[in-house]
Amino acid sequence: MWRLPRALCVHAAKTSKLPGPWSRPAAFMSTLLINQPQYAWLKELGLCEENEGVYNGSWGGRGEIPAPKRGEIVRQIGDALREKIQVLGSLVSLEMGKILVEGVGEVQEYVDICDYAVGLSRMIGGPILPSERPGHALIEQWNPVGLVGIITAFNFPVAVYGWNNAIAMICGNVCLWKGAPTTSLISVAVTKIIAKVLEDNKLPGAICSLTCGGADIGTAMAKDERVNLLSFTGSTQVGKQVALMVQERFGRSLLELGGNNAIIAFEDADLSLVVPSALFAAVGTAGQRCTTARRLFVHESIHDEVVNRLKKAYAQIRVGNPWDSNVLYGPLHTKQSVSMFLGAVEEAKKEGGTVVYGGKVMDRPGNYVEPTIVIGLAHDASIAHTETFAPILYVFKFKNEEEVFAWNNEVKQGLSSSIFTKDLGRIFRWLGPKGSDCGIVNVNIPTSGAEIGGAFGGEKHTGGGRESGSDAWKHYMRRSTCTINYSKDLPLAQGIKFQ
Repeated sequence: MWRLPRALCVHAAKTSKLPGPWSRPAAFMSTLLINQPQYAWLKELGLCEENEGVYNGSWGGRGEIPAPKRGEIVRQIGDALREKIQVLGSLVSLEMGKILVEGVGEVQEYVDICDYAVGLSRMIGGPILPSERPGHALIEQWNPVGLVGIITAFNFPVAVYGWNNAIAMICGNVCLWKGAPTTSLISVAVTKIIAKVLEDNKLPGAICSLTCGGADIGTAMAKDERVNLLSFTGSTQVGKQVALMVQERFGRSLLELGGNNAIIAFEDADLSLVVPSALFAAVGTAGQRCTTARRLFVHESIHDEVVNRLKKAYAQIRVGNPWDSNVLYGPLHTKQSVSMFLGAVEEAKKEGGTVVYGGKVMDRPGNYVEPTIVIGLAHDASIAHTETFAPILYVFKFKNEEEVFAWNNEVKQGLSSSIFTKDLGRIFRWLGPKGSDCGIVNVNIPTSGAEIGGAFGGEKHTGGGRESGSDAWKHYMRRSTCTINYSKDLPLAQGIKFQ
């Protein structure tokens, strides 16, 4: 079932209560990217000077669409994204700042989750359970929660929405999306692609609605009882506030919050895997992934060699315009991010750390900072326990397995973790109850770069939510246990007699 707000499919301009037509000065309009020749390709995404909304102030509607039919709509959305993958990936690179190959890869991730959701649309459902009562059937029935609110962050402005949207849709829900204020063009472009698919199938585009704004909009979504599930991706600090507001009305929340992720390299590690993995995990997306490696624990016997190899690898990073195909490292997203980077570097120095690579703002236009390696800190240094969304890697020495497993787990976040070793016993101890306490537990690969087939999320201050694959779809549905008596008798459970 889709609860279809059909009344929403009306241009806001038709019912606007604002006094007089809204307009921009001509001088302002000429400065818009859409009107600059080098960005004419934005029009391929349907972007205009003004992008009309579709909400007319009313709320309601319901429609009966079977799950496999919903899957067909999601399949078409995936195909529409495939057609626009290069141009939409270019917009991700332009507005967010990540390198082009990552921008395109992010759109590919949305395509992949659409493919996954199509298959899932013919599989979701509960079991038929054995009843202890003769002539009775015991089943689990799964139904849509209703309206899913989705609040996403700047660092993955397409993929995270895709994880939520594709799964929510095949489960029968409608979506209300608030993207990051700094990536609004991406949000509008994606919404236009989805709306066209819906409308081509004679469905209202408002099944997947978009709102642009700041914290006031997010607060309204968190407090509104019509939002049956709120998926929030962002900082732990804001996530706590969101969780309290949603819980206050006994709503559901799905939280994907911060990470303070560690890589552990044991003495038997293959350094040809360790170094490129640490490089990608620490420097990829300029350190602005929630799964970015921020701590690197290296066995004392190989510490110096690993640090030296890392310094050489860092020196070979190709920095530049994210649109250039050979560039691996672009700018931070905002000036505020640059300030946070500088503050963290200074704090690391105050706490006894030594910067052995980077640590400064680059002398070039834009929000470019040097990828940074810091050694010499205590494992429990305050700055090492603080998530800084920047390319700073803190490197520590350790002596044994018990010690370093404890250090991995001592931070408040519990998102991603990885060890590098050939010891099979150690690998399974790492995966077991005395190993990593994170939601993502890897072996011989980086902390970042998760596939869509597994559930994505973390423990502790990371929020406990799970998105994307596995059984994450259950977040987007409500479960009913149903007992059906098809006999002429009325036996009670547990052998109770009441007569």
